[in-house]
Amino acid sequence: MSTNVGLRSERGPILLAIMVATAVVAIDTTVLSTAVPTIVADIGGFSSFPWLFSIYLLAQAVTVPVYSKLADTIGRKPIVLFGIALFLVGSVLCGVAWDMTSLIVFRAIQGLGAGAILPITITIVGDIYTLEERARVQGYIASVWAVAAVLGPTLGGIFAQLDAWRGIFWINIPLCLVAGWLLIKNYLEKREAQRHRVDYAGATVLTLALVLLLLGVLEGGNAWTWDSPISLAVLIGGAVLLVVFVAIERRAAEPVLSLPLLGRRIVWSTSIMGLAIGAVVIGLTAFIPTYLEGTIGVAPIVAGLALATLTIGWPLAASLAGHAYLRWGFRRTAIGGSLLVLGSTVGLAVAVVAWPPSPWIVAAFCLFVGLGMGFTAIPSLVAAQSSAPWHERGVVTGTNLFARTIGQAVGAAVLGAIANAVVVSRGGDETDAATVLEASGAVFVGVAVMGVALAALTWAMPRERDGVAPAEPEPTETGPIATVG
Repeated sequence: MSTNVGLRSERGPILLAIMVATAVVAIDTTVLSTAVPTIVADIGGFSSFPWLFSIYLLAQAVTVPVYSKLADTIGRKPIVLFGIALFLVGSVLCGVAWDMTSLIVFRAIQGLGAGAILPITITIVGDIYTLEERARVQGYIASVWAVAAVLGPTLGGIFAQLDAWRGIFWINIPLCLVAGWLLIKNYLEKREAQRHRVDYAGATVLTLALVLLLLGVLEGGNAWTWDSPISLAVLIGGAVLLVVFVAIERRAAEPVLSLPLLGRRIVWSTSIMGLAIGAVVIGLTAFIPTYLEGTIGVAPIVAGLALATLTIGWPLAASLAGHAYLRWGFRRTAIGGSLLVLGSTVGLAVAVVAWPPSPWIVAAFCLFVGLGMGFTAIPSLVAAQSSAPWHERGVVTGTNLFARTIGQAVGAAVLGAIANAVVVSRGGDETDAATVLEASGAVFVGVAVMGVALAALTWAMPRERDGVAPAEPEPTETGPIATVG
């Protein structure tokens, strides 16, 4: 296989297709947050707005294991194309939503599509590039997130200031169409047809369990008291369903989440790290704009640009992370990154609680959090991915991203519950600057706690001998062969 990894190489057309498909999710990740205050002002539903993130992430999370398993059985291409098509439908529906409830439902459809896009494109990268090549390819993938980091919040702020927030969903249409066309034209798979069983029972029970648990966390203390019968019923019901899910997975012929696979140290340690990573990211993404616009009164576009530094720092560090983990190893690179996240999240929490920092100070903290995340998330994912052969790589990749997405969904629910509880305790006026400041301070303290947890969890990663990952199979060893069209 050619050693060239650029866009002009033999695999360049596939890389371009992956980059555009990644942009579909990347833009959507960064464009919504800055428009939330405008959306709430137009259609109402402040107490429910965290569900715009939670329902999207929940739908994405519960489908990632299913999509990943299908990608390991019927191939990568049909799954990622299905995800792009479903994301397109969800975007169109979001653009015509008439109230917060309908928008939340349509965001769920978007999430169902997103669950197939990011994990499968990352799996394709693992299929067609070696470990050393991936260190260089990360620069190309990171550039997509870097552009989205600036473009997304900027577009969101512009649409918000023009009172045309629906446009943030319409911009997904051309991206989806181009991504689908590039994949159809350039990414070909040659594989033998095989019969497989999909663990629909496990996927269904897992979905119901997570829905109940998230509902209980988000609405507890808001729609009902924490010690009320409905609160206990929802939380206990979710916990019981998780136990049932484990029992189903033990007996399933092809489980949606393989318990033996999760028992591998490199898989479970990086997956637990993913939970903390997701919680930190969603806490900043969902509440930085609300804090800046609600307390300091900055324009949406300024709030968006302050948040953009988070998603600028991440891909910038990600483009360098490959060289770092090849030299120092996955574990030491991740530990260094997590310590940077820890210091930045604690600093932000102290600043917000002690005094209202300016957008530029907030932007600086977000930048350093992003840099730390790039040096933490990338090595942990590649370490897990590189330890698996082709027929497990999709599931391993999906498990890592599943955990990260669950962390985001649960984080959005928990932090949203904290913010709502503070607002209710101060009289329920979510437009009062002092109330928003106190709620934001409580949220950022919660984010800092997750930063502490992430720094502690990186030490659980297995040590590499001489800083080298477990021996990984070559991309062409088994399974479908990716070729350019």
